[in-house]
Amino acid sequence: MPAQINRILLLFTAFIGLFLVVRHFLIPETFGQYGHYRGASLDDISSREMVFADKEDCFACHDDIMEILENEMHAGLSCLICHGPGREHVDDPQLGNINKESGREFCGRCHDIHPSRPLDVVNQVDIKTHHTEKTNCIECHNPHALWEGME
Repeated sequence: MPAQINRILLLFTAFIGLFLVVRHFLIPETFGQYGHYRGASLDDISSREMVFADKEDCFACHDDIMEILENEMHAGLSCLICHGPGREHVDDPQLGNINKESGREFCGRCHDIHPSRPLDVVNQVDIKTHHTEKTNCIECHNPHALWEGME
């Protein structure tokens, strides 16, 4: 065999050996335990502090809103979209720590004109020109108008 081939094979073998040694030290032991990911990640994720609340957490106290929401235009959305993570509020409802944003920029995240959103599904307005004298959308469009006095 020519000397060039011997050198290439030796170099190739050295690279494969180096790769296997580095791989041994970099890949966690639990990789592949439950599929193509790190098995211990399940324990890591479950040990994190929960900061969100589910719709069911909200409806445990606000069951009257659940009945109304089922027939409302925002029915398919999670409460968290507008009201934030909510876990602190679920743990201590007296804190009043639930997010109630309503500014033009906040509502505009979903309702500003955007060509990728279907017009027949999401009501869209040009936030830059639509009643610019108002700072809060809920001055005219209160998503909780049905719920006034229920909260």
